[in-house]
Amino acid sequence: MASHPHDYDLLVIGGGSGGVRAARLAARRGCRVALAEGARLGGTCVNAGCIPKKLYTYAAHHGQAFDEARAFGWRFEAPVFDWAALRAQRATEVGRLNQVYGQLLQEAGVTLLPGWARLTGPHAAQVGHAAVTAERVLVATGGAPRLPALPGAELGITSNQLFDLEPFPRRLAIVGGGYIGCEFASIFTGLGAQVSLLHRGERLLEGFDDDLRAFVAQELLKKGVDLRLQARVSRLERDAGGALLLQQAGADPVAADAVLLATGRAPSTRGLGLEALGVALDERGAIAVNERFESSLPWLLAIGDVTGRRALTPVALMQAAALVDRLYGCDGRPPREWQDEEVPSAVFCDPPAASVGLTEAQARGRYPKVRIWRSEFRPLRHAVSGSPERALMKLVVDGTTDRVLGVHIVAPEAPEVIQGFAAALKAGVTKAQLDNTVAVHPSIAEELVLMRDEVCKGGSSVA
Repeated sequence: MASHPHDYDLLVIGGGSGGVRAARLAARRGCRVALAEGARLGGTCVNAGCIPKKLYTYAAHHGQAFDEARAFGWRFEAPVFDWAALRAQRATEVGRLNQVYGQLLQEAGVTLLPGWARLTGPHAAQVGHAAVTAERVLVATGGAPRLPALPGAELGITSNQLFDLEPFPRRLAIVGGGYIGCEFASIFTGLGAQVSLLHRGERLLEGFDDDLRAFVAQELLKKGVDLRLQARVSRLERDAGGALLLQQAGADPVAADAVLLATGRAPSTRGLGLEALGVALDERGAIAVNERFESSLPWLLAIGDVTGRRALTPVALMQAAALVDRLYGCDGRPPREWQDEEVPSAVFCDPPAASVGLTEAQARGRYPKVRIWRSEFRPLRHAVSGSPERALMKLVVDGTTDRVLGVHIVAPEAPEVIQGFAAALKAGVTKAQLDNTVAVHPSIAEELVLMRDEVCKGGSSVA
């Protein structure tokens, strides 16, 4: 039997969603695979991101549902929220998922190497006390919260600490108006906290469609979030009574029991030994890769958040599958290909927002003629509940080919609805085809196939 020049065919560094999927798929193709992870399996998504955040979102929505239930005839005693019970349930579910990830790796035949990995030379790494070599090394170490250069920032917390914060913060201040800031503003408002959201920009959720951004801000205000746009936070300090104070330039300070600094994330590349090997990094410290996920060293690959691209779990999963298909075959299926377009995304604020495809501004920058359909309405259940919450639906269409370029939604079921429309956009759906689709009534989603009144037929300038 021929000897192997390396211990493994593939060494994966990082046990998050992307790394675990790449390791499993490669092992199923007959590769000798090892995965190095120094923390709990599942990465940010399972331990301090998507999964616990969605569980807390459910908890917050239950509070709203109790209020709405009375309008639908339900009678019960005033509910009481138990913060400790929610934290315990979350920890139990996260622990279960950690075990599931380990079991999936074991069943696929992946060798798990507990410990932090550091590259020591070409094809070589040190994992804990073990030295290993591999024909290829895949870095999938994800990202981590990035603290702002703000005096007193050490008094604040990041999203990693927020899930287990003790005691429950009756007053929560959030700095940053991106995904994380908007989601936790809704969560903690729904759980009963007084939330102030401070954002330095004129609009929340940079990168989303402008109509969606404005609509989300409007809805957050309705739900009781103290929203402060164009805020210039100068420092964080603690007053004589122990409260935290966010000082602002030209505005009164904001007092809080806890301050969440949701000002962005950075690729997790420190301590990997990349600089010593001459691996090219970009200005944010991310591993620079080409369309084949290859770094500046031919044997070193990278996927997911560590590459500084779209920081979304499904993106890392798709990149992992596409990479393994290219390197090790597809089991007779057509190879999966990664394309950085028509990527659906959702913000689990209240109500949630979801998008796929181009924003109106992006479309007008690429196409000579863009047509816009937009609808704003009150969801049926709120006709009875009395809530002032409204929904937004928007279609961005190529005026020349009639192809739908973007779908943008703010509505209770937005993340579920957008998944189907992501497949439709990938298939090249046109506005005429949507018009010829039978609606499901009564539903939120039907509005997207019933839009008849065009709001803008303009060319390259935004209406």
